[in-house]
Amino acid sequence: MSQNPFSQELFKKAPIVGIIRNVSLEDVKQILPVYRAAGLTTIEITMNTSGAGEIIRYAIEQESEGLNIGAGTVCTKEDLENALEAGAQFIVTPIINKKIIKSCVKKGVPIFPGGYTPTELYNAWTWGATMVKIYPATSLGPEYIKDLKAPLNHLKVLPTGGVSLENMDQFLKAGADGLGIGSQLFDKKMIQNKDWTGLKAYFEKFVEKLKSAS
Repeated sequence: MSQNPFSQELFKKAPIVGIIRNVSLEDVKQILPVYRAAGLTTIEITMNTSGAGEIIRYAIEQESEGLNIGAGTVCTKEDLENALEAGAQFIVTPIINKKIIKSCVKKGVPIFPGGYTPTELYNAWTWGATMVKIYPATSLGPEYIKDLKAPLNHLKVLPTGGVSLENMDQFLKAGADGLGIGSQLFDKKMIQNKDWTGLKAYFEKFVEKLKSAS
């Protein structure tokens, strides 16, 4: 397990979980300082990314100052063990797996498990999830969060999937406690072109949008 625990304070500063999937370690090395400089604080590396363990390990060892670094797409006990061994400070799953949730709770590692229905999300919450990830959020839209939070207002929710610069304020206004953003945040073209200045300016737009929505 990592020496540095997940910081809620950092997360609250910019409640976006940036999702890195299928990006090389070389590019991640360039992205992390830019991500932090833009004012973003929390990033997950998905376990189905090639060399995920190595990327997480590098991020924790070299770039964890001012950043929460976690592992995403954790579906099995083996994924979980590999992620924690690499030093992940929090865990995100696309599904509800009771064993994984309980295991994280026991270890004191924040877990954001992904579910879709009120029952799934409520169960994950009662088992000790730090936040429940509503996935995929696009097909449900911001209204779903409003409806879900009417009776279950104590749930902390993180809509993920299809959240973008254009619609993020709608999700926040509907009651989202954070946002999971992947390809809409890590612009593929800019990464391919190694346009790190452009990427930083793009990240800053998300930070601005967070400020204006709060």
